[in-house]
Amino acid sequence: MNENETILIIDDELQIRRLLEITLSAKGFKIIHSANGKDGLVDAATFHPSIIILDLGLPDIDGHIILKKLREWYSKPVIVLSVRDSERDIIQALDNGANDYLTKPFRSGELLARIRAAQRATTEKNESSILQIGSISIDFVNHVAKKNDEILKLTTTEFSLLSLLAKNQGRVLTHHYILKEIWGFGYQEQTQYLRVFIAQIRKKLEENPSKPELIITVSGIGYRFET
Repeated sequence: MNENETILIIDDELQIRRLLEITLSAKGFKIIHSANGKDGLVDAATFHPSIIILDLGLPDIDGHIILKKLREWYSKPVIVLSVRDSERDIIQALDNGANDYLTKPFRSGELLARIRAAQRATTEKNESSILQIGSISIDFVNHVAKKNDEILKLTTTEFSLLSLLAKNQGRVLTHHYILKEIWGFGYQEQTQYLRVFIAQIRKKLEENPSKPELIITVSGIGYRFET
């Protein structure tokens, strides 16, 4: 599955780079290292990696700036792996386009699971305009969502919100990002407004809205659509 797939590691810690290379090479990935932000940007443009693992605490350029520069042209998954564990850093990274965020020290098994989730989301996004998860199907082109082959009665806003989450499946989307994308800049602080719409969609989508399995709440940060 991972043959010929390249992961670029942008991290100034030699021990972390070596650990990641051992872990990921064993799973069939080709590994490229960059010890600072400047080299990381050059290597990303040169080698076009399938996934980038990015540290925030780089010696030359802050990782948040690197992430913004990458997202000007790089559309594949970026997973932030950092010692910074503040809610502010996590939200900022996710808002700037990170697909996922893990803090150091990390468990290799968890990192591999996050990589697999990013791979699945990318593959499914590229393969079809229709997303099928169990009894749920979402047709992004025709703006139709079904459950057990029955069309769900979603408002235009509800479908737009569901589509945004589903197209980014496996990725945590922050409250601010969702509100900006769906309602615009003037609504970025209206988290209660967002909760109401999420609740409405869950009632129509989930088997048990009080214990959602598709639209997952990430406490204090936002929501994630499960793959």
